[in-house]
Amino acid sequence: MLNMLTTMLWGGTLKGEERRHVGHEFKQVVDEVNDLMGKSNISDLLPFLAWFDLQGMELIASWLDRIFESTINERVKLDGAGSERDQQETQDFLQVQLQLRDRGDPKMPLTTTHIKALFMDIILVGTDTISATFEWAMTEMMKHPEIMKKVQEELETVVGKNNSVEEAHLPKLHYLNAVVKETLRLHPAALLLVPRRSSESCVVGGYTIPKGTLVFVNAWAIQRDPKVWENPLEFKPERFMRGTSKWDYSGNDFRYIPFGSGRRTCAGIGIVVMMLPYFLASFVHLFE
Repeated sequence: MLNMLTTMLWGGTLKGEERRHVGHEFKQVVDEVNDLMGKSNISDLLPFLAWFDLQGMELIASWLDRIFESTINERVKLDGAGSERDQQETQDFLQVQLQLRDRGDPKMPLTTTHIKALFMDIILVGTDTISATFEWAMTEMMKHPEIMKKVQEELETVVGKNNSVEEAHLPKLHYLNAVVKETLRLHPAALLLVPRRSSESCVVGGYTIPKGTLVFVNAWAIQRDPKVWENPLEFKPERFMRGTSKWDYSGNDFRYIPFGSGRRTCAGIGIVVMMLPYFLASFVHLFE
């Protein structure tokens, strides 16, 4: 997953040994960040301690910043050396972002810092979350062999027994997509989503939330709420097959928000929606 993301972000910017070295560094830093995210952070409870960076997040951030900076500089160097035609043929996400930055839209200026922040979001959030959700989906299907069998039968019908899963098959795999949605309902990758901060003082459910309060949204609890979901602890993909087209990933229905909602919706929804069903379909179709 990490290899696929970095290929999508900056394609062939890095070559050979340099690419392997950066990939190894990324693997290390992603593992460290995920480890830290699973631990309590005393600075969340006592903000005045944040300055001391007790968990070492500043060190990790500077590490990532150095990798992104060198990759961006390498891409700028390549673009300067290549012809316009070559640049058009090898466009990747980084190249598009640099073109937007250089264009200098006064209404929405894009800086190198913005690009690095976006890369950090996509890489840190897009690797372990997808692999963990994949594991949960496989675990649930192994616990429920009848569900696994339905997925296999759908794959044989849509894909064919001796064929490989292709991107074009994914929209036709309705039951498999329902399995993915049900996995994300019971096991959202970010249980408390991304923290918010209230921009104004407001009253929610009778509670006063002062301006500047750090707010966590408990998606895990919302998506298991018995007032909303019938038999909420039961793994039942069929609940997403019965005229429930509204249960998409957009976050417009606050009962189902595995990727959050609003302006801070997960930036990688498109990657997850495409790659997770593809990995799952390929794995189940190829192996018993």
